[in-house]
Amino acid sequence: MLKITLPDGSVREVAPGTTPADIAAAIGPGLAKAAIAARVDGELRDIMRPLEADAQLALVTSRDEADALELARHDFAHVLAEAVQALFPGTQITFGPATDDGFYYDFAPPLVEGKPRPFTEEDLPAIEAKMREIIAADKPLRREVWKREDLIARWRAGGETFKAEWAAELPEGEELTVYWSGGDWLDMCRGPHLASTGKLDPAAFKLTRVSGAYWRGDQKNAMLSRIYGTGWLNRKQLDAHLTRLEEAARRDHRKLGAEMDLFHLQQEAHGSVFWHPKGYIIWRALEAYMRRAIDDAGYREVKTPQVMDARQWEQSGHWGKYRENMFVIPDEVPNVEDEGPLVSDDADWMALKPMNCPAHVLIFRQGIKSYRDLPLRFYENGCCHRNEPHGALHGLMRVRQFTQDDAHIFCREDQIVEEVRAFCALADRIYKDFGFTYSIKLALRPEKRFGSDAMWDQAENELRDAVAAAGLDTPEYGWEELPGEGAFYAPKLEWHLTDAIGRTWQVGTIQSDRVLPERLDASYVGEDGERHRPVMLHRAIFGSYERFIGILIEHYAGRFPLWLAPVQAVVATIVSDADGYASEVAEKLRAAGIRAETDLRNEKINYKVREHSLAKVPNLLVVGRREADEGTVALRELGKEGQSVLSVDDVIARLAKEARAPDMR
Repeated sequence: MLKITLPDGSVREVAPGTTPADIAAAIGPGLAKAAIAARVDGELRDIMRPLEADAQLALVTSRDEADALELARHDFAHVLAEAVQALFPGTQITFGPATDDGFYYDFAPPLVEGKPRPFTEEDLPAIEAKMREIIAADKPLRREVWKREDLIARWRAGGETFKAEWAAELPEGEELTVYWSGGDWLDMCRGPHLASTGKLDPAAFKLTRVSGAYWRGDQKNAMLSRIYGTGWLNRKQLDAHLTRLEEAARRDHRKLGAEMDLFHLQQEAHGSVFWHPKGYIIWRALEAYMRRAIDDAGYREVKTPQVMDARQWEQSGHWGKYRENMFVIPDEVPNVEDEGPLVSDDADWMALKPMNCPAHVLIFRQGIKSYRDLPLRFYENGCCHRNEPHGALHGLMRVRQFTQDDAHIFCREDQIVEEVRAFCALADRIYKDFGFTYSIKLALRPEKRFGSDAMWDQAENELRDAVAAAGLDTPEYGWEELPGEGAFYAPKLEWHLTDAIGRTWQVGTIQSDRVLPERLDASYVGEDGERHRPVMLHRAIFGSYERFIGILIEHYAGRFPLWLAPVQAVVATIVSDADGYASEVAEKLRAAGIRAETDLRNEKINYKVREHSLAKVPNLLVVGRREADEGTVALRELGKEGQSVLSVDDVIARLAKEARAPDMR
């Protein structure tokens, strides 16, 4: 008999081959109905998979939402694949994982007149209908273990060349499993799955779009059709998600950036931003704000080169670990004399910097540093370049050229916890100035890394201690540890901001690094007169100006707080007789430090109001003959009904205070 230990500590003895579903039924009919899967010694498994040995068992229900969503989305992906092959014979299946809010599946489209027929969004309604048929059929999802040669033969016989290729390349000794849907369709999959297709809610999914994708992500391979969907546990969750998507589309920073004339992107500079005057006003306001913050916190601003010799990147370790993301440059004059190669084979190489840290170490190394000089905090608004694939670029959120609010703190071992604690307090104040709440995570050592386990143990514990000292290691701040997600040279704390519609954005970080000072030979003279390595804390709060501005645009839906608004007030005339007065009012506003413009066009006032509302101008000051005679304005505030008639001085007093940055009020 097997001994199965339940979460309450009780032990049940069962025969080999008993399933978690059997145990749920023995406990009670309510649990039998609610249980959808099981955790066996921590591993998520099918509820119908037999138990093979003594184990710890926890039954999973829909209340275990993370597990339940993962299962449902995985099942929706398989039902999608079955539906597509039923509707479009000749389609080859590849992979179909769950995602953060749904699922997708990649297909090799069938041939039509000898050519692949890619799927389109016009196909989605029919596919959705077929998926609901499969769900309604309540087909059992049954796991089987196959021999490698039998599975490869099965795929080849069915014309599934992609699946056959993948099965042949899986590691020797790995158990190969398939799942049957009913008795007439199968897919290769590790699982787990729900007990049957009928466990899915047919009203809780929607296919959303179609795109191209290369087999195994390599553009040298065949182009596939990727069908995306969103999947949930019930219709209420789906509707809430679709509402969020609509709101996210309304807030899309690319759309608002164009409407508000903030920036644009174009093919002549893939992944680099053309900032327009209004957009750059936001940038400059953020830059000034951050400079005041870092000046108060004892940082010293520096500026380092854009291009550095490859040997420097080799010494730092980036050339070996990060070169695929670097733009490399030959250190020679290009050939202009003939049609031969532009660059010779023996050219030395340089690279555009993808990060600022090695250059900051070189500044630290200039001159002898004493233990009394530490901590040294170097800050840089550092422009960096990373060679992101074209397909990965996304507006301001993922670019090739970006500017970090980057800093590196060189400190002694005994200073680490206090420096990290102080940074936590600084980040807390800054994020709250922008109206964000956040959670904080600790990303732990990755599989590929520099340094010893003892060094990593120490670095991770120091960050834990600092967060505890800052009072942030609590459920209120979403404290969590993330195994394997640290950088190759250091663990890191991550700040995940929550925006106005509930999305999270990973932005700020601080990393405790002992590797780079060693590799680049940074040292200071200790109290004992001997050389010691400083610890290097890598830290950023905005992350990058580009991405942070994109997040702000979407967080505020373009309605920036007054201190960030590119245009803080527009004085608009009702009649041309008020043009002179409007110009006087605008000049007084500008003299008070308010970014003001005039709208003297020969247009109706309702047209002007609508146009400036679309441009997200916070304050519209309407003037006509009466206002000119009385020295007043009719103030219309964005997002509010009606207007207030105020004196010019009262309007200036109201706006001038709000137009100052939060740290200057």
